[in-house]
Amino acid sequence: QVQLVESGGGLVQAGGSLRLSCVASGSTSGTYAMGWFRQAPGKEREFVAAISWGGGSTYYSDSVRGRFTISRDNAKSTVYLQMNSLKPEDTAVYYCAANTNIATISQGSWGQGTQVTVSS
Repeated sequence: QVQLVESGGGLVQAGGSLRLSCVASGSTSGTYAMGWFRQAPGKEREFVAAISWGGGSTYYSDSVRGRFTISRDNAKSTVYLQMNSLKPEDTAVYYCAANTNIATISQGSWGQGTQVTVSS
């Protein structure tokens, strides 16, 4: 089981940037994909981005493609989400997830989440 801890959330004005980090610990000896999801108040959790173990494959939701960039540093067991050109509709709790299969990443381990608030 992989434990995940997110950080980097906060309050930012529209058009600003934030970088989220997620550190994995525990059973990290295997290969695993990592990703980010978000949940806004009153809405279901939705996929944001995912990255394969080697970083060669990345996936984004249509709502963030071109603005957000996912990356990872396996030496640090960390995945990042660089968020640029933030919009008020990006306000949500952002969760990190990890699984051996990127197609079923939401069925793996989850972090506790970090709040991102974008003011207009």
